[in-house]
Amino acid sequence: MAKLVFIHILIVFLLLTGCRKLEEYPLVPEITYEGFVFLQNEETGEIEKGLLRIGYRDGDGDIGLDQADTTYPFHPEGDFYYNLIIRYFEQQHGTFVEVPLLSWNSLTQEYDTATFSARIPPLIPKDQTKAIKGVIEDELFINNPLSDFDTIMFKVQLIDRALQKSNEISSSPIIRPIN
Repeated sequence: MAKLVFIHILIVFLLLTGCRKLEEYPLVPEITYEGFVFLQNEETGEIEKGLLRIGYRDGDGDIGLDQADTTYPFHPEGDFYYNLIIRYFEQQHGTFVEVPLLSWNSLTQEYDTATFSARIPPLIPKDQTKAIKGVIEDELFINNPLSDFDTIMFKVQLIDRALQKSNEISSSPIIRPIN
């Protein structure tokens, strides 16, 4: 009797799992803007950063680079070193303008150009191929001490290991809080 119950449970399990349809997505990654949340510095009480949320889906799951992925085409001076491309804009006199961000380099005593772009690590093992979806969260500084403008926006694009570029999305306008 116990053996018969086990067989029935096994059959029901196989029917339920065998009928599950796997989701399919295009091989070129697709992204969506999922929001932006301000982050407060607990020590100073000021809002210096925010969390940019980007939804993604990809048909073969080839999103992400290992730290060792630094040879062509992923070398540091190349166009594909970063796989999450983030561009920074400020609203200046009613129009959003892309602004290069500068950070002070105390060694050279000069300003260096900073970037918001990032290297997303592999989301699934490189030897696997399967459709994936989820949300990427990236913590970004939002204060530009060299600017008097308070409204910013980000444009984002994701690049997979096959060098396929996703659609480009824009965040909503973000009004930086006055600290």
